[in-house]
Amino acid sequence: SSNFLSVNTVMTILKQVSITGIISVGMTFVILTGGIDLSVGSIAGVSSVTAAIFMLNGFSIPLTCILTVLIALIYGILNGLCVTKLNMPPLIATLGTQTALRGAAYIITGGLPVFGFSAVFGDFAKTSVARIPLMVILMAVIFLIGKFVLDQCNFGRYIYGTGGNEEASFLSGISVIKTKLSAYAISGMLAGVAGLVLLSRTNSGQPSAGMGYEMDAITAVVLGGVSLSGGQGRVSQVMIGVLIMGVLSTGMIMLGINDYVQQLIKGLVLIAAVTFSEFSARMRNVTSAEK
Repeated sequence: SSNFLSVNTVMTILKQVSITGIISVGMTFVILTGGIDLSVGSIAGVSSVTAAIFMLNGFSIPLTCILTVLIALIYGILNGLCVTKLNMPPLIATLGTQTALRGAAYIITGGLPVFGFSAVFGDFAKTSVARIPLMVILMAVIFLIGKFVLDQCNFGRYIYGTGGNEEASFLSGISVIKTKLSAYAISGMLAGVAGLVLLSRTNSGQPSAGMGYEMDAITAVVLGGVSLSGGQGRVSQVMIGVLIMGVLSTGMIMLGINDYVQQLIKGLVLIAAVTFSEFSARMRNVTSAEK
């Protein structure tokens, strides 16, 4: 497309990926521990509905944001408890949460969008600083915090250790349960933040909001080189995966490619990314064995 390489298109891509990018940081923490979180899209959706209802009932914007993020944090903790305390497979635990929360969003709203709250809340998604949208700046800040935690903090080393060798980490004195629980809590909390950004962008709490975000986030994380088996990958490379997904989606839209074809291509990209990730891991293992 002749209009693709322009400043407006770049900003559009960055705005489009900001929500997925925020979710991807939390997903990175979970996948690095060897888990997966399929509930992030539903948490984002129910968080946007929850925030809209809070504001309609007279809650201030700061209080609404705090309460919404705290509730999302609780959803993440529940996921972590199911995985760590009940020994449920992460896929099943988070799939159950995904379905339950999506159903709750429809029950709370009666299947109708929630709107009519303060228009000031929508200004966040429309405001820019030096032509950079605030939602893009927020995504960048969250990526930087995630990078600092994983690269510089003891907790980051615990995350990598738990995903790399859970038994060895436990014997080294690392609380594997607390580490996994914290990872899922972070994922839930950031999905809640993404839900607030989504609400600001759409100006209405849609019960169907956030649908499919979990697959976009997983694809971005895997494209960024994070191993699905855990213990390997960098959040800085996940940003590249997020941008690849954004360029792919925006490019297909600008070329007028059918929505169903877009879904097909995104699915194939995920399969290709996982295949390449597993192949790379096997090659590394073979190389290590030869040495």
